[in-house]
Amino acid sequence: MTPARADTRAATRAEAARLVARFEAAGARAVDCAILQPADTLLDLYGEDIRARAYTTQDPLRGERMLRPDFTVPVVEMHMAEGAEPARYTYAGEVFRRQEDDPDRASEYIQAGYEVFDGADPAAAEAEVFALFAEALAPLGLRAATGDIGLLTAAVQGLRTTERRKAALLRHIWRPRRFRELVDRFAGRRPVPAARLALLNDPDPMAHAGPRLGLRSEAEIMGRVAALREDAAAPPIAAEEVAGLDALLGVRDAAPRALDRLRGIAGEMPAIAPAVDRLAARLEALAARGVEVDRLDFEASYGRTSMEYYDGFVFGFYAEGRDLPPVASGGRYDALTRQLGRGAAIPAVGGVIRPGLTLALGGAA
Repeated sequence: MTPARADTRAATRAEAARLVARFEAAGARAVDCAILQPADTLLDLYGEDIRARAYTTQDPLRGERMLRPDFTVPVVEMHMAEGAEPARYTYAGEVFRRQEDDPDRASEYIQAGYEVFDGADPAAAEAEVFALFAEALAPLGLRAATGDIGLLTAAVQGLRTTERRKAALLRHIWRPRRFRELVDRFAGRRPVPAARLALLNDPDPMAHAGPRLGLRSEAEIMGRVAALREDAAAPPIAAEEVAGLDALLGVRDAAPRALDRLRGIAGEMPAIAPAVDRLAARLEALAARGVEVDRLDFEASYGRTSMEYYDGFVFGFYAEGRDLPPVASGGRYDALTRQLGRGAAIPAVGGVIRPGLTLALGGAA
């Protein structure tokens, strides 16, 4: 390591320590997490997609391990194991992300984070995290972006279609292109591929399948065929519901105006009304914390390419005009606590800051 790089790394660690001290002053307990994490937990959460962005290794006794891609999952596991009582945590350390497309993006960098596990007042907890980050980053003049994954989730759950279709759409909320393909297919806007049509019309698909390869049994294959036939027989999603999804995803404005537009959409899509009410409560809580909500950007589709555990409020801070990743990001992840809590759950929201970027943009946050 060159002296200059060593100095930069030391400065980044010092900046991370300052952020952790700020978060401790806000009531958080400092914690640490192992760098090597069990791969099975991350694979259960994200499937094989996680391999594209994580470094993996094999331990002869503990099985497959991953260099931690973030802190949130291990912090949630730690918290849920300790009883899931209200708590606040802070941490700092390296995370590791494989970079296959952009060699200039770091594959190892330091994060500092703040996590709140408290369901007493979800809107207040969200405002607490966002305002704390906004205050810490204020000297850098960053643009803040906000969104809410819960709006789209609620809209999908309210569609008048099969549960299987809704489950497929929910699974791909974080993959916008695939989500759009499914919406178009379920709405009858895309023709059924010729090969699939032939399969669906074949009274005995296995008779023409040739030698069976892979691990799926005949029963599993026929179960999948039955599911495809069920889907083909289902009526298309109504045009007005697709229009409602499009209107929802098109909302992008200053937060108060976005709220007004969403209230109008909720008149046609009542399933999103509770999520709209949560947004209204959040804006009130943010204003009470001194955030200028009239100047706060809100985008209904924001956060759909982020880590998949966010299921509600999401936010990020960006250096406009600079080709940089988010300086900070975060959001709500209630579902993750249910998945890792073995039956227990507690509302949770948090975020991370990249101290290396705060230094590059102008000094200590």
